[in-house]
Amino acid sequence: MLIKTRGIVLNYLRYRETSIIARVYTERLGLQSYVVNGVRKAKPPGRIALFQPFTLLDLVAYTSRQGGLTRLSEYRCAEPYRSIPFEVQKSSVALVLSEIVGRVVQEEEENEPLFHFLHDALLAFDEQQTGYENFALIFLLRLASYLGFGIESGQEITTQVAFASAAPATSGGTSTPTALRFQEFDQYFDELLHDPTNASVPNGRVRRELLNLLIRYYQLHIEHLGDVRSLAVLSEVLAE
Repeated sequence: MLIKTRGIVLNYLRYRETSIIARVYTERLGLQSYVVNGVRKAKPPGRIALFQPFTLLDLVAYTSRQGGLTRLSEYRCAEPYRSIPFEVQKSSVALVLSEIVGRVVQEEEENEPLFHFLHDALLAFDEQQTGYENFALIFLLRLASYLGFGIESGQEITTQVAFASAAPATSGGTSTPTALRFQEFDQYFDELLHDPTNASVPNGRVRRELLNLLIRYYQLHIEHLGDVRSLAVLSEVLAE
């Protein structure tokens, strides 16, 4: 059976000589894994670019009642990005967020609100020309509500992380902040939650600490998240 749906690429693995297995979050089927044949051939060139993280696709896919791997009958770029693939800062943010989304979103069933959140957030991010330094923080704060542990205040984050402060710090080179600074972080998180346009995060150093703290909060709620390996690539967008 064939089904038409929109999809958001999360990642892919090489498969045999010229093919890949693409993990795609779809509008109608949730998370799916598709074998895509011949996409790594030299000709026609450029097809592998359609499976870079967070690419928006229109798909015609085979489905199976037994689940598991299926194949794509047709695929094309649905809404080409104007800036994300071409600006290092934005592509770095997309890489990190796609890694996180790829680990925390596991349901193989329709979830239109989550799909629409991801889709609309990515397009808005692509269109922003300035003022997107805090996008990763705002995205993760809002994503939590779709994952079942919505965040109401900064104190909620810092209090829970404080109780788990003896656990290993996240990757990315910054340790979990000390309890003495939690009140300061509460303020920044509250601004990002309730008035992100006017958030007063002062510099890249604080932004990195907030991101590490927020990822630690995610790790407390999602056991299989683990370390975010690509977090280091955000050094440019979170620079001083």
